[in-house]
Amino acid sequence: MPLVAAPSPTDHKSRKLLGRLSLPESRYIADALRAETVGGVLLLVAAIAALLWANIPAVSDSYASVRSFHIGPASLGLDLSLQHWAADGLLAIFFFVAGIELKRELVAGDLRDPKAAALPVIAALCGMAVPALVYALVNVTGNGSMDGWAVPTATDIAFALAVLAVIGTSLPSALRAFLLTLAVVDDLFAILIIAVFFTSEIDFLALGGALAGLVLFWFLLRRGVRGWYVYVPLALVIWGLMYNSGVHATIAGVAMGLMLRCTRREGERTSPGEHIEHLVRPVSAGLAVPLFALFSAGVSLSDEAIAQVFTRPETLGVVLGLVVGKAVGIFGGTWLAARFTRAELNDDLAWPDVFAVASLAGIGFTVSLLIGELAFAGDATLTDEIKAAVLIGSLIAAVIACVLLKLRNRRYRALTEAEERDEDHDGIPDVYEEDKPEYHLRMAKIYEDRAAEHRRKAEKAAAAALQTSSGSTTEADRPA
Repeated sequence: MPLVAAPSPTDHKSRKLLGRLSLPESRYIADALRAETVGGVLLLVAAIAALLWANIPAVSDSYASVRSFHIGPASLGLDLSLQHWAADGLLAIFFFVAGIELKRELVAGDLRDPKAAALPVIAALCGMAVPALVYALVNVTGNGSMDGWAVPTATDIAFALAVLAVIGTSLPSALRAFLLTLAVVDDLFAILIIAVFFTSEIDFLALGGALAGLVLFWFLLRRGVRGWYVYVPLALVIWGLMYNSGVHATIAGVAMGLMLRCTRREGERTSPGEHIEHLVRPVSAGLAVPLFALFSAGVSLSDEAIAQVFTRPETLGVVLGLVVGKAVGIFGGTWLAARFTRAELNDDLAWPDVFAVASLAGIGFTVSLLIGELAFAGDATLTDEIKAAVLIGSLIAAVIACVLLKLRNRRYRALTEAEERDEDHDGIPDVYEEDKPEYHLRMAKIYEDRAAEHRRKAEKAAAAALQTSSGSTTEADRPA
C-alpha cells in the first residue's frame, strides 16, 4: 500500500495515514536508508573532525590553509579552493542522487499517486515555510538581515539516520518512508531555492552550452547508448559550463538525475536509474558529502561565538527555525493533511510519533550549510556564525528527537520485528502474506511437523521415565 491508502467505493471509513508500504517499496526504502545510514555516520565523523581541526589552536591555522588551497585550470574558470570544489563539485554528485530519487518517487514511488503524495508534499512544504517564517519574524523584530531565510528550511536525511544509528532506535517502515520522502521533497524545493534566489549574473553563452550538453545527455539516454566513458566526460563538461554560467553548478547534477529512466521494463530487475543510483549513492554518501562537511563545518565554537549565536538575530533565527519551525511545520502540515482529507493515523502509531520524526527533520546540516555559504558569501564572519547556528540548531533538534523517540523505542522495536518476521522462511515477511491461502497452508504444515516432533519427543521422554521407574522398583524389591 502507498503511504495514504485509498478506500474502496463501498468503504465509508477514513483513509489511513502512514500505512504499511508495499513489499517492493519497503525493500527499496530499506536499501536506500541502509546506505544513507552508513554515509550519515561518516558525515558525523567528518563534522566532528572539522570542528576539532578548526578549534584546536595548534592545528587551526592549517585547517584554514588547506580549505583555501586553490587548484584547477584557471583558463576554464575553474581555479577553485578545496572548499569551493567540495561545495560546487562534490555536492553535484549528492544532488545527482537526489534527482534520481525524486524521479523514482514521481514515476514509481509514492509521489506518483496524488492522494499518496499529498501527505509528504504538504508536510514538506509546511516544514519549509514555517522555519522561513520563524527566521523572518526573528529578524524583523531584531533588525537583522533577511538574506538567510532559506537556511533553516533544509532537512539532512543522512545526518538524521546517523543519529538514529548512534542511539540505536528502530523506526517502523512507514515512519522511515515518511522521513525519506520528506527529505526528497525537501531537496526538490531546496534545489529550486538555490536556482531561483542564488543566481545573480548569468553568462548566457555558458548556460546555452550547458543546456545543449543536457539535451545531448538526454538524447544518448533515449537512444540506449551505454558506457560510463561516454556519460562521465559529458557530465563533467555540463557541470563546468553550468558553473561558469552563474547558475549554481549542483543544478546540473539534479537535471541529469531527473533524465534517467526509473521505470522497469519487461525482463528488467532494476531500472537504469535505480542501477546507477545503487552505484553512485556510496560515492555520494561515503565521499562527497563527508568531504563537504570536512571543509565546511569547521567553525569557531568559542564561548563568545556560541553566545553570539543566541544573541544575533540572523543566527538565532536559524536555530529557532530548525528547532521550532521544522517540528511545528511538519507536524502541523501532517495534521492538516489528515484533517482536510478525513484520514486517520495508522492504528500502530500515535501523533507523538509524528512529532518526534518532525523534530528529527530539524537536522538541516548539509544543504543548510550550503545555503548559508551562498546567502552570506560577502561576509566571512557572518557565514561562520550562520554555520555555527546550523550546527547548534541541528544538535538541539537531534537531542529533542532522541528523547522523544527513545520513549517509544520498545513499541518501535516490536513493530519492526513484526514487519520483518518470516516464520515460513520463504524470504517474504509474513505481514505481506496473511491474505494468501498458500501462506496459511505452509504455516499449518510447519506447525503439524512441529507437533509431530513434539509428540515423538514426548513418547521418548515417557518411555525413558517408565524405564527409570521400573529400574527403581526392581532395586527396591531385591533382598538385602
